[in-house]
Amino acid sequence: MTQTRHPQRGKAYGLLKSQQEEKLNSINEAFLSDSKYAEEEDLATKLEMFKKKYMEFDLNDKGDIDMMGLKRMLEKLGLAKTHLELKKMMSEVAGGPSKDTISYHDFLNMMLGKRNAILKLILMFEGMGKEQEQKDVGPPSRKTFSDLP
Repeated sequence: MTQTRHPQRGKAYGLLKSQQEEKLNSINEAFLSDSKYAEEEDLATKLEMFKKKYMEFDLNDKGDIDMMGLKRMLEKLGLAKTHLELKKMMSEVAGGPSKDTISYHDFLNMMLGKRNAILKLILMFEGMGKEQEQKDVGPPSRKTFSDLP
């Protein structure tokens, strides 16, 4: 039996993603022209990287990360969090407990800011983990009896 796909949904989703990306690009441009970040090394590269990372989250219809999006992303990374921990992470990034979403602007402020929010540390760590994985190409080193647990 063939699986029926909904072409409209795929197309609409693609359109939504590209609209979101355009919105994020314009925010990136604002950050690039912000004198506050003039000293930031490789700002354009970092912003492009942060945009890709942000878009890996399941964004809500406004293009923000909501509680469920954050929860799913952390679960993908193998870091399931309680509702309370998620709330704390969100308020840390959004800069107040009243906000239940993280906007891209908040996200960039977090990633470029001096404060070490928990989410920033997780994403930085996860990014470093990926770089490590790519370096280990080739056959695994030989194991000896002393390596066994």
